[in-house]
Formats: sequence, structure tokens, C-alpha cells
Amino acid sequence: MAYHPLPTLKKEAQVIKLGEKVKDEVSGLVGIASARVEYLNGCIQYGVRARVKADGTLPDTIFIDENQLEVVGKGLAIKRKREPIGGEMFDRPKK
Repeated sequence: MAYHPLPTLKKEAQVIKLGEKVKDEVSGLVGIASARVEYLNGCIQYGVRARVKADGTLPDTIFIDENQLEVVGKGLAIKRKREPIGGEMFDRPKK
């Protein structure tokens, strides 16, 4: 039996912005990139959230490797307030 190595999935780096509509090239899942995680080993994954199901339930966010994703649309833009978030930071650097 001949050995046939699997092809590598290397492709040019793309910039995925949070809120863009993306598609997983492996599973076909289409959703909105809602989170980005970068691990110590350099692996970057995006949390992809699909639309509400027909029964009204919201699917879980699925984390997918960056190189498996393709940007397929603008998605959505959420306007963020530029106000400070969170509470008092007691361990902040002192002057």
C-alpha cells in the first residue's frame, strides 16, 4: 500500500475582524466571528456563532482554527461605547 501524505492547509494569512461573517472550510458552518483567542503556542482560533435555530435555541459558540476560516461577508458591526468598563482597579500601578 502506497503512502499518500495529506496536503497541508497552508494559505495566505488573512485578517478576520470580529463581527465578520465567516465559513469553516471543513464543516461548512457559517456564522459571525464573535471572539478571538491566541494561545502561547501561537495557535489562533475564532469563536464562531451561528444563527438561532428553527426551534428558537441559540447554538453554542464553536472555536475554529484561523486557517480553516474564510471571510464570506461583512457580517455586523456593533457600536461600542468608549466609556471605561469594569470597576475600581485596586492593583493598578502606583505613581
